[in-house]
Amino acid sequence: VMRLTKPTLFTNMPVTCEDRDLPGDLFGHLMKEDPSTIKGAETIMLGEMLTLPQNFGNIFLGETFSSYISVHNDSTQIVKDILVKADLQTSSQRLNLSASNSAVSDLNPECCIDDVIHHEVKEIGTHILVCAVSYTTQTGEKLYFRKFFKFQVLKPLDVKTKFYNAEVRHMSYGRYEVFLEAQIQNITTSPMFMEKVSLEPSIMYNVTELNTVSTGEEGASTFGKMSYLQPMDTRQYLYCLKPKPEFAEKAGVIKGVTVIGKLDIVWKTNLGERGRLQTSQLQRMAKHETIFRLSTLFKAPGYGDVRLSLELIPDTVNLEEPFDITCKITNCSSERTMDLVLEMCNTSSIHWCGISGRQLGKLNPSSSLYITLKLLSSVQGLQSISGLRLTDTFLKRTYEYDDIAQVCVVCSHMNPES
Repeated sequence: VMRLTKPTLFTNMPVTCEDRDLPGDLFGHLMKEDPSTIKGAETIMLGEMLTLPQNFGNIFLGETFSSYISVHNDSTQIVKDILVKADLQTSSQRLNLSASNSAVSDLNPECCIDDVIHHEVKEIGTHILVCAVSYTTQTGEKLYFRKFFKFQVLKPLDVKTKFYNAEVRHMSYGRYEVFLEAQIQNITTSPMFMEKVSLEPSIMYNVTELNTVSTGEEGASTFGKMSYLQPMDTRQYLYCLKPKPEFAEKAGVIKGVTVIGKLDIVWKTNLGERGRLQTSQLQRMAKHETIFRLSTLFKAPGYGDVRLSLELIPDTVNLEEPFDITCKITNCSSERTMDLVLEMCNTSSIHWCGISGRQLGKLNPSSSLYITLKLLSSVQGLQSISGLRLTDTFLKRTYEYDDIAQVCVVCSHMNPES
């Protein structure tokens, strides 16, 4: 059994010395005569020859495992009714990979039966290739033997996703747009060429890829012309999902949708060896959403039936000088009225000005209210605004809001643009 995979470039270890050393130009002369070196560049480790794989090597999830199986008659007698069977045993199933399950009637001495099997690897962990051969001798005796080949399937990529809900004014259903950020990391030991990273949306959404920059009529990739991902490097992809018109009118339906779609990732490794992975259906948590305001570029979490979003915040503020922000509080419940109390908790850098524990009053279902809050920062630099807490006195339920926004804090004598 031999695994069929792409060859690798032959590497050698060049040995050099100075002319005044004892070997003189002997090493250089030997390297020039070595057929594996590049003429005129003998000191480069990579040569012009290709090396066939000497073992199973690394096999990654999403790649196609191919193997050559050969059964050779080493005896001096003709054997009959030869049946070759190749199974792949994983932790969860046993797969038959044989191209044909019919027996070969005769096999002459010094002849062989060849077969090539292919399998797209879809599981991580230990795999065992079981090759079984049964045959009948000239005396009518039926014989049988098996061989086992074990190999490990490794994980090639680490994929992490983040969801953001977008609130866009003057749109009938813009508030239900969803932004998906996909972080893809190459956890192998060799570079990858990322051929395609796309999002297949669920039936309720249309998707727009935001991974290109407009340059005239055509858009150029934000990652450049050669989309290589080096080992342990991470790349971020962004997608915008908008509800289809027939679903956008049904706000309640879109609000309850948690299935977004699935990512389709295609890459190439050594000499064009191809791999493909498709994630399971991506889901966002309905009760733990993140708001993303396009106008002010901030993110703020809202929990449960109460959503807090930021309407107005200055881009730059002065150190230890109060500034105002405007927040929007929405009762997302369609049935229940809330009685809200607002608490403000100081952090190491952000200090709230005003009375904590103020009553906001009753908030009807699907209604919103706007409040203006004053605060100041005691630390210079990019600061995160945190420490707001809403309590529904009817249900005795508390909702906390951290990392509501980020603001740039500068000294009053500094130029904000610097």
